[in-house]
Amino acid sequence: MIKRLISLALVSHILLLLACVPAKKVMILNQPDQSQRGEQLWPSPPEQPRYAYLGDLTGEQNFINDEDDQRQTFEKVFALIVGLDFLEQEPLVLQRPQNVIAHQGRIYVSDVAKQAIFMFDQNKGEFNIWEMAVRGEPFYNPIGLAVAGKDELLVTDAQLKKIFVLNRHNGEPIRSFGHALLQRPTGLAYDPLSGNVFVSDTQAHNIKIFNLQGELLDVIGKQGVVKGEFNYPTYLFFRDNKLYVSDTMNARIQVLQADGTPITEIGERGLYVGNFMRPKGIAADSEGNIYAIESYYDHLLIFNAGGEFLLPLGGAGKSSGKFFLPGGIWLDNKNRLYIADMLNGRIAIFQYLGGF
Repeated sequence: MIKRLISLALVSHILLLLACVPAKKVMILNQPDQSQRGEQLWPSPPEQPRYAYLGDLTGEQNFINDEDDQRQTFEKVFALIVGLDFLEQEPLVLQRPQNVIAHQGRIYVSDVAKQAIFMFDQNKGEFNIWEMAVRGEPFYNPIGLAVAGKDELLVTDAQLKKIFVLNRHNGEPIRSFGHALLQRPTGLAYDPLSGNVFVSDTQAHNIKIFNLQGELLDVIGKQGVVKGEFNYPTYLFFRDNKLYVSDTMNARIQVLQADGTPITEIGERGLYVGNFMRPKGIAADSEGNIYAIESYYDHLLIFNAGGEFLLPLGGAGKSSGKFFLPGGIWLDNKNRLYIADMLNGRIAIFQYLGGF
């Protein structure tokens, strides 16, 4: 009886200590390839480096306590005393990240295996998983992502055939649109000046334009191979009044004006690094360089604004800087690249250093 009272007193004391330890989280980037020494750069010295690897996001383990070592010690002692192992639960992690965007310190990831949106908040040290497309209806195949308006996150669901609108702060469902108008929506892009939403309807071989109220404004393109036509378009990116389209089964990137007028096409089908087989994610930086994921060969291909091939990143593998069936890509206002490395279950992050 005395031993039991002593144990209970110890447990109470440890719980009090745990309560006093600051619970504020900070977000860190994983660097899984510990065999690497020093900064990883592309291309490697003595050539002028233009990209640096920063690290990966994989899930809950990217967030640690400010006083993590002290708190973990208390938790282990507590688990030992009470004989419980619930403190050693597996962390929540990305499974099959399909797409990624970053906005004002938050990183949003669509995960087709988890059928949810992962939210990483660097500023507040918060991590959440949002599973509901609308109240009472979960996501089934979420892919495209876009931040729109003041507080809205748009999500395409290819299986549910709609665009869903969530509160970008807490993930609460707000509304949906596109019902009966979309066959298989995948990519998303938003024009903040016009308020227009661009949606790649992959099965219909076109790009549909909506306003934020869900009204269909226009349809760009049809199935074909000439400029302005598409063959299973997927990912989209909008910048400086230009819409970038991964015209996936035509093995090219198309650049259009906001009204759909073709400007140029980039890349060609082939077997060499710099060619396309299955282009997916697409982005453009502040200098006009164009980034395209070549998913079939696990590369990120970089072109200048004129379509000249500049540099590849990646190749198949699990180590830092390698990819295994990459999908979406995002480029933020600090020229950081976020790549959804799908079968490696991570978001790989790189920094553009300039120099092209």
